[in-house]
Amino acid sequence: MIIGTAGHIDHGKTSLIRRLTGKDTDRLPEEKRRGISIELGYAYLAVAAGETSAENTIGFIDVPGHERFVHAMVSGASGIDFALLVIAADDGPMPQTREHLEILRLMGISRGAIVVTKIDVVEQAQGDLAVAAIAEAVAGQPAEKWPLFPVSSMTGEGIEGLREFLLAQAAEMAHRQAGSNFRLAVDRAFSLSGVGTIVTGTAHAGAVVVGQAVSIAPLSGSSRLQARVRSVHAQDQIAQQGSAGQRLALNLVGVSVEEIPRGSWITSADLDHGAQRFDVALTISALHDRSIGQGLEVHLHHGAADVMARIYPLDVERAQPGAECFASVVVSDGLSICRGDRLILRDSQAQTTLAGAQVLDVHPPHRGRRSALRLACLESLRTLDDAQCLNVMAGAGPIAIDRLRQGWNATGQALAQLADQAGLRVAAGMVFHPDQWAGYQDRLILAIDENHLREPEMQGLEVNRARRVAAPQLDSDAFDALVDQLMAQQRLERRGAFLARPGHTVELSKAEENLWKSIAPLLAESPYNPPRVRDIAKLTHIPEAEIRANLRRVARIGEVTLVALDHFFLTVHVSEMAKIVGELQHQHGAVRAADFRDQIGGGRKVAIQILEFFDRVGYTRRVRDDHLIRRDNPFVMH
Repeated sequence: MIIGTAGHIDHGKTSLIRRLTGKDTDRLPEEKRRGISIELGYAYLAVAAGETSAENTIGFIDVPGHERFVHAMVSGASGIDFALLVIAADDGPMPQTREHLEILRLMGISRGAIVVTKIDVVEQAQGDLAVAAIAEAVAGQPAEKWPLFPVSSMTGEGIEGLREFLLAQAAEMAHRQAGSNFRLAVDRAFSLSGVGTIVTGTAHAGAVVVGQAVSIAPLSGSSRLQARVRSVHAQDQIAQQGSAGQRLALNLVGVSVEEIPRGSWITSADLDHGAQRFDVALTISALHDRSIGQGLEVHLHHGAADVMARIYPLDVERAQPGAECFASVVVSDGLSICRGDRLILRDSQAQTTLAGAQVLDVHPPHRGRRSALRLACLESLRTLDDAQCLNVMAGAGPIAIDRLRQGWNATGQALAQLADQAGLRVAAGMVFHPDQWAGYQDRLILAIDENHLREPEMQGLEVNRARRVAAPQLDSDAFDALVDQLMAQQRLERRGAFLARPGHTVELSKAEENLWKSIAPLLAESPYNPPRVRDIAKLTHIPEAEIRANLRRVARIGEVTLVALDHFFLTVHVSEMAKIVGELQHQHGAVRAADFRDQIGGGRKVAIQILEFFDRVGYTRRVRDDHLIRRDNPFVMH
């Protein structure tokens, strides 16, 4: 468990932690000289005597109380599990008490305790007045239900009771959900002689182990640095692993201190989730008479980062003091951000805390941002569980699992389970609402039926054309999954490059069949480089137009395939060439024109035309000079 302090300057936060843990969290010479906290301080307390593992240690974060250092307080409050609201008995609630209390509320920190310090310097009556003032200050806040502990850090009165309470809270607190990928908000980066680069921060998700590769997401620019974890300190203990909910110090190899500014995030190497625009649920502070106007420039605090951003309320009439609304946030450079992250917004002069926010969607739509449908979707993201949220989002359109995996920091397996729980369809790395999936299927069946009526002499509807007509929003992989399901249900057949309804047949007339019988042997003689239409016309002394018309008619029943302009191949030979492509990929990892040419014989130009045909019909895809198989051989005759 990580505990953070909150409260006005000189109310005894640092002295309290020193009394609880035996450690002075003021480490800077300036802090010692002035007697105030300027930077975050850290201390640790073992849950049980003799147990010094990270799992059995409470971490304390001591935050500055001066109004000039609210940014440091926000950084310290990010990621804490439990708050200690510290109020001196001789002063009672003060301005920073109220602002810190509001920041805790806006960050969603609901667990804590109120500690009344300096009870040794006041009379009972003054102490009672302070307690009454505190009750008034926390009325209506989560802190209203927190227990209150009067203590003296000087005499030790009340300290043992507070310590026992905190140890009990730590024992009862469930471990945080780890999530799929490691995320740590960096609040310090420094170099140690003989050790190298050290970063410290709170782990928000996942786990990191010694030897693991990690990425550093800087505050500016789009580049991501790579590093390796040489060693881990978790909760001030040497460890092999650090986990969510712990204070960690990581010794990184391959990166310098200058490359890791405060506010960076250390993440798992495969987590790449930077966003420049995202949608949030905004809770506007009631402490100040400030509404949120369109395009308002603010300081945005996320983890230990402080960046400039602009806020665009989506339901403007609700963007009033003390209210909640939805908003889009735009930052100049990408933030390493995930759904559920908490933010604090302060005015452009960094003097007033305006609002708190919870990230709902890191990939919001570009259109319809203020529509009733979009606002209903955001309300679902704010209030419903993950499976229900996924259902609502899928209802607005297919979602890429990889996009969800990054934005939600969840594993693909976990998302697939959520989709199954919500009754959604997962295909080709996409999540579909069942109604949408059924709609795509119905439109595809309708398009093929209409094509059979319109062109009964055709074998079917060409695959790519079918996708453009019935499901232009789907990529080729998702469309293939749609077709495969319909084929498994025996509602469709794939005939080479065509899709047809079972039972649909095309027949040749007697004259067409006789002409085809005279052409077929010519195509069979050179299976991988048959004569073109003009060459067949010369050999048979039949007009080109008649040969071309006959071959096109035969192509409709699937016995030949038009691979290039006026270049027809027997479909059985196209299937053989598709198998050769598969063998080459198995041998070399990809298919190149030169290797394919050597296998089939003939010239390079013909080999390129054949490979381009396979790309065109979706059997392969081209990546620079390589051709990679996308799906099974479609040229198996039915």
